[in-house]
Amino acid sequence: MPITLSSASLPIFKTTLANLDHCLAKAQAHAAARKFDPNVLVGVRLAPDMLPFVAQIRIACDAAKLAIARIGGLQAPKFDDTETTFEELRERIAKTQAWLATVPDGALDGREEVDITFPVGRDKTRTMKGEAYLKHWALPNFFFHVTTAYALLRHNGVELGKSDYLVGAQAAS
Repeated sequence: MPITLSSASLPIFKTTLANLDHCLAKAQAHAAARKFDPNVLVGVRLAPDMLPFVAQIRIACDAAKLAIARIGGLQAPKFDDTETTFEELRERIAKTQAWLATVPDGALDGREEVDITFPVGRDKTRTMKGEAYLKHWALPNFFFHVTTAYALLRHNGVELGKSDYLVGAQAAS
């Protein structure tokens, strides 16, 4: 079966969001075992000028749903950025996964050459063809924020390894 925009995006976003949720669950278990509130991790950063953990989760979810919506010409759900706890962050992941599950393959396939215009920063936009947008912007941006969230948890003592980051990929193969 040839690779299509749906096969190159929907399973990737779904699996990686499931892996991200798995990492959050491990962080909660780690906090419980060490007897601290996991929500102290919501605001952690690796550097003073970077976005905190909570923003990494929000942006990863938004990157997935907005990429699919833009490619498919769909309306993505709007989520308020009000999460302050691990439970709320895991709920946001679940809501994103639930929306992705409603997107039919046909909404994406055949849209490789459609112009996608998207914001870049606060006051600029960029336009790319659908396939190039997915390959060179949407997926790298999504993985950047998922990986940053993983790194923040590792940096703060959560026992995560590569197998946790890739846990869902094991089921997909």
